[in-house]
Amino acid sequence: MKIVVVGGTGRIGSKVVERLRAAAHEVVVAAPSTGIDVLSGAGLAEAMAGTEVVVDLANSPSFEDAAVLSFFETAGRNLLAAETVAGVHHHVALSVVGTDKLAASGYFRGKIAQEQLIRASGIAYTIIHSTQFFEFLPSIIQSGRSGDVVRLPAALVQPIAAEDVAEAVARLALQPPANGIVEIAGPERASMAELARRYLEATGEVPEVVADADTPYFGARLQQDTLVPAETAWTGRVDFAQWLQQSARAAPARA
Repeated sequence: MKIVVVGGTGRIGSKVVERLRAAAHEVVVAAPSTGIDVLSGAGLAEAMAGTEVVVDLANSPSFEDAAVLSFFETAGRNLLAAETVAGVHHHVALSVVGTDKLAASGYFRGKIAQEQLIRASGIAYTIIHSTQFFEFLPSIIQSGRSGDVVRLPAALVQPIAAEDVAEAVARLALQPPANGIVEIAGPERASMAELARRYLEATGEVPEVVADADTPYFGARLQQDTLVPAETAWTGRVDFAQWLQQSARAAPARA
């Protein structure tokens, strides 16, 4: 089966491509570096010829409100139009748990627009709502850091390893379209602040971590359960301790 993976050179995309090729599928990696650009439309028609499944993992390079919205609207329209002409059977997109509750955030308004375009396209689809990746934890901590204090939302999170995200995306790409949302998450639930505290302790830092219900996340105020899935979510295998061990092994040695 021919599958186009948009964003196939990225953190998740490269792992999805690896899994699909290992399963003997013909995989086209769509990225500007391969001559396929969802913003300009360059190379899309050629890439879609004979394609049965498209996996969209592209993300905006900018988190500025207008830029994010423009990216997801432009990329979505170009991609879905090319798929319609080519007769693609299944569109798979990776999004975020809680997206529909986060319209106060410019980034999530872009994701909402992306999902609306998919639903209106007439193409059979699966939208995968993932929880936050473990790999994003350092940047989340940095966003809340002010001197020796890290201030983060008190909301619950259930983060997932990139390897498990790729496993779920590749598996769902080969299944019949859900024509709805499928949620995926990691195996462990904790407050964002608690997870940050554990990470910092494991890496040898001891700043004060404050859980503050009024601290926004990407510009939106969170409820306790905004970022966690329903009980029916598919659950990855890698927990926080395992991910920390893997991250330590993967980190370059210090002089």
